[in-house]
Amino acid sequence: MNTEHADPADLDALRAAFPPEIRRPPLGWDTVHAFEREQGVVLPEPYRTLVAEICDGSGEGPADIDGLIPLTSLPGDWGPDDGQRAPEKAFPLTAAWVWEDDPRPYEEIEPLIDEVSNDGSVVLGTDGCGLYWHLIVTGAQRGRVWAVSDVGAAPFEEEPGGTGEPGFAAWVAHWVKTR
Repeated sequence: MNTEHADPADLDALRAAFPPEIRRPPLGWDTVHAFEREQGVVLPEPYRTLVAEICDGSGEGPADIDGLIPLTSLPGDWGPDDGQRAPEKAFPLTAAWVWEDDPRPYEEIEPLIDEVSNDGSVVLGTDGCGLYWHLIVTGAQRGRVWAVSDVGAAPFEEEPGGTGEPGFAAWVAHWVKTR
């Protein structure tokens, strides 16, 4: 998984996964660079090139509800956007965490759950029922896709049905194989 340079094979696979009839228009490099400056991040490849050159989301895709959402959007069931999203802060986890099983009082872990949901990521979409897919953009997990739900969080490649391969391109490839 190379998060700094887009692999041409990954970009070809992404073009095939998101055919023109389901693509939203790409943002272009000026808009992607402006987003990165405003948010204090550099998006990981190949997602960065996808939103700049191929599509900024799709009408269907790896996330079951609404497909791949646009870069600056949140899923419709996210709730109010109250300004807590902080992509520039490091994503706080390096291993899966099931907070539902955490023995600490909820009041103690609630701020940590908020960090997992809001820090160091862009939201790719939702599968509904409180499960959101996040692309990690800062921290040790940069470039990985994480499932964040109401009970915990885990890297995509470790999820049931995950591929064992990390990264955005692997997440999309898994969707293509299973649709």
